[in-house]
Amino acid sequence: MPGDATPTFEPLQTIAADGRTGVMVCGHGSRDRAAVAEFAALAATLAGRLNGVPLEYGYLEFARPVIADGLDRLGKAGVRNVLALPAMLFAAGHTKNDIPSVLNSYAARHGAMRIRCGRDLGIDARMLRAAAERIGEALNGRAPVARHDTLLMVVGRGASDPDANSNVAKVMRLLWEGLGFGWGETAYSGVTFPLVAPALERAARLGFSRIVVFPYFLFTGILVRRIHAAVDRAAAAFPGIEFVKAPYLGQHRLVVDTMIERIGEIDAGTATMNCQMCKYRERLIGFEDEVGLPQASHHHHVEGIGTDEGIGTDEGGHAHHHAHGDGQGHGLESGGHHHPYPHVDHPLGPLTLKGGRGAR
Repeated sequence: MPGDATPTFEPLQTIAADGRTGVMVCGHGSRDRAAVAEFAALAATLAGRLNGVPLEYGYLEFARPVIADGLDRLGKAGVRNVLALPAMLFAAGHTKNDIPSVLNSYAARHGAMRIRCGRDLGIDARMLRAAAERIGEALNGRAPVARHDTLLMVVGRGASDPDANSNVAKVMRLLWEGLGFGWGETAYSGVTFPLVAPALERAARLGFSRIVVFPYFLFTGILVRRIHAAVDRAAAAFPGIEFVKAPYLGQHRLVVDTMIERIGEIDAGTATMNCQMCKYRERLIGFEDEVGLPQASHHHHVEGIGTDEGIGTDEGGHAHHHAHGDGQGHGLESGGHHHPYPHVDHPLGPLTLKGGRGAR
């Protein structure tokens, strides 16, 4: 495909020789062992692309090494200039608050180390091509169905940040229009609305012969499995429709290329996030009282506590994050560590689906 050439950056080729500049890949972390293994494999792939530049990785929570561990190893290797890459699809709380807070705290304790943080992967042509290829893989070998008779549903993680949620919808629209599907829908695995189950129920009533469900996720984990389980339930409820489960992004070559580009941006000093619709800077409708909230991480109490522990909440929950109850981990209720999500009681959202209630 034109434009798919592997990106190269002169700064990455020159810093390999100085031994004092390294890369820190910052992940969220998961209780799921397979997800943690996939992240480690991606970090190894990135390291192989960086021409000998020291690279370490770490997680915010629920897995080791934590971010501070990776920074410690870089410091012991003689690195004094750190390029910190948030391995995040979009800029929500983890990229805007949690990771910078951890990095700033570490830098304050280690004055000899300079840490510069990059931006999220974001809306990027490479990421969209990777997504299109994953959708194509899911359709390969299947009986032909006209694109105009196929509905595409893109499922994002879901956040309490409307700007990040809107990016999932934008990805869906770009894929829908670019690939020529008959219709497109957006759903989320948690925190916001609509969740996957009610979104599938409503999509099934639109009259399409095939529904392709694509999890816009970097790695596997309990959330991807929940999405696929919801698809299986919808297929049983609507046997006249073919439901297709597309694979998540994973270690696609174009995802890796995008990460390499983001690292190059940090080194070149051009890594700037789009803050035009940031709820911490602009008075967005429904989120007006979050302007100017302090930058802080809420993950300190679960750093590195281990995988495969305490999983078991429903689709609207946050099981891969916290063990203290549905929704509370990310401020969906007033007991959370983040600012309360204002639409937690939406009829298609995270708390209203508890107790077996479905779409309305």
